[in-house]
Amino acid sequence: MGTNIHPTAVIADGAELGVDVSVGPYSVIGPNVRVGDGSRIGPQVVIDGVTTIGKENRFLGQANVGGAPQDLSYEDEPTHLEIGDRNTIREFVTVNRGTVKGGALTKIGNDCLLMACCHVAHDCVLGNHVMLGNNVLLAGHVEVGDDAIVNGGAAAHQFVTVGRNAYVGGLTRVIQDVPPFMILEGHPAKIRKVNIIGLERAGFGPEAVAELRAAFRRLYRSGEPRGPVVRELAESSPGPHVQELIDALRRTELGSKGRYRETLREEFRRLGLERVLAGARAS
Repeated sequence: MGTNIHPTAVIADGAELGVDVSVGPYSVIGPNVRVGDGSRIGPQVVIDGVTTIGKENRFLGQANVGGAPQDLSYEDEPTHLEIGDRNTIREFVTVNRGTVKGGALTKIGNDCLLMACCHVAHDCVLGNHVMLGNNVLLAGHVEVGDDAIVNGGAAAHQFVTVGRNAYVGGLTRVIQDVPPFMILEGHPAKIRKVNIIGLERAGFGPEAVAELRAAFRRLYRSGEPRGPVVRELAESSPGPHVQELIDALRRTELGSKGRYRETLREEFRRLGLERVLAGARAS
């Protein structure tokens, strides 16, 4: 099949559309946008900025991606948005491109589902198979790991990391890093238990789940100080998943107010300057 563009859609000169792409009524695609083969763009969708979209993505009506970041430091620099393959972006979702100070890149992996009215702010990084429920709000510089689920109405503070295979309950206020494999929920938010159902669905075996549950009990139910428990677990020759949990907790301790990515500000700024300068040279 060939590319199918509705006559009311506006496709700017310079935009690149792959094979078998459809663009619905009144959608607008900017001049620096590339859309991969087999993607479906619904009605009244806006795709702008320096935006690269992979194959077989679906954008439902009124989504707005690649728009300018909602950051007062932004001065119309040619920052980027990258979206992988087979993602579904539902109605009224907004995804902003990056800022120079944040690395100049917002990135979404493969096979993600962003439900209606989500907001993914500048310089966020989403892994693969991430699910964001309705009205989820991610502030700038947030990272969400592979196979994580953030439920409806949850809001993440800037620079928060949500670990892979984590589960964030609906309406939760996330102000610190969420360890991988865990469930965070409540007001105030607390680590409740291991994300057993999510791990089983992801193919984790009984031994891995049991080891994570034992580590959870030591870390969150023993009443012992966290630091000594982390050191003891690290010295016990843990399996790879518990070691990943330990590494995440240690990184969080390095961060400002429990957010590891806060420590990377200067690195993000350096990467952002490099990316923008490289783009300027290429043009």
